[in-house]
Parts: sequence; structure tokens; C-alpha cells
Amino acid sequence: MLKVEESKVVEAIKNRRSIKKFKSTPIDKEVVIDFLNDAVWAPNHGVREPWRFMLFMGEGKEAIVGALQNECERGKLATKNPDKLIERYRHIPAHLVVVMEESDKKKIWEEDFAATSALIQNLQLLGWEKGIGMIWKTNQYINSSSFCEDIGVKEGEKIVGIIHMGYPAEIPNAQQRTKAEEKLTVIDKKER
Repeated sequence: MLKVEESKVVEAIKNRRSIKKFKSTPIDKEVVIDFLNDAVWAPNHGVREPWRFMLFMGEGKEAIVGALQNECERGKLATKNPDKLIERYRHIPAHLVVVMEESDKKKIWEEDFAATSALIQNLQLLGWEKGIGMIWKTNQYINSSSFCEDIGVKEGEKIVGIIHMGYPAEIPNAQQRTKAEEKLTVIDKKER
């Protein structure tokens, strides 16, 4: 049997890793903007484009670090070592906060959350292809109204994730995935 070469898309999907350790090398803002301009082609119902982005890099990282420190002082940051978390945020070259508009209508909220999540996956794959690693974080503080206010998230918006990004200092090994067939139910006959 002839082995078919995997497409670049399949290769990117299978090889992408969540990066936890980054080099201190800065990322060019224009590179992130280019990634975002491609990532926004994610499917989104009615082309609502429910997202917006906040990029913290360079000295601007101190704004998000300050918000974390405020959460610590308020007793709202559940972590064993807040100083370590704060230093980690300072070391990571860039933090992209992905925010979506929240709808009161459940169906629209779900569609918009799914679309924003698809955008984040597009972003991660685009970055991986160019050698930039990312990890999508959803720590509890993204739901804190005080943290959101401190970094500039508006009322009626939700943080879908904070994307840490930079050049990987370490790439973890792949973890096995369950074959789709093991989780697939095929319905190919009309039930009576």
C-alpha cells in the first residue's frame, strides 16, 4: 500500500504542543498581528466576529503582572507560590488576552464562544508553523471581575483565554490520543 504524505495542516495539528517554558527572546508585535489577521478567518456565525485582543509585551507586561499582584493582595489568587507565578509572567515574552462579547442569548453566547475558541486554535497553529510556541491558559482569575477591570476588560465581555507566547525553550513530547473510532457512533440507518 502506498503511504500518502501528510498535509502541512495535519502535520501542524499533530506536532503543535502547548509550550510552558519560553526563551526570553521578544516577539515582534507585527508577527502577532499577522497571525491574528489570519486567525480571524475562523468560522463564526453571521460573521459576528465577537472577539477583541489585548497584547501585553515589553514594559506593558507590568500591567498584567500588576493585576495578578492585586489579585494576590485581595486574596483571590489561589496558587501555592504567587511570586513564582508573577515572575513567570514577567519572563514570558508576550501575553495575548482574547476577549469575547457576551450575549444574553444562550445560543449566540455558545456560538461566539466556539468561534473564539476556533480562532485561538488557528492562532496556535499559525504560531507553531513559524516556530512560536503558545499555551492557552484559563486560570480562575480570568473570571475575576477585579482582574478583568484591572487589565481593561469591559463589562459584558469574557476572557476566553490568556495566550502566553514566545520561542520555545523546551518542547514537550506528544501525548497519545484516543483513536476517533473509539468515541464514534455511526448512525447509518433510520431508526423506527
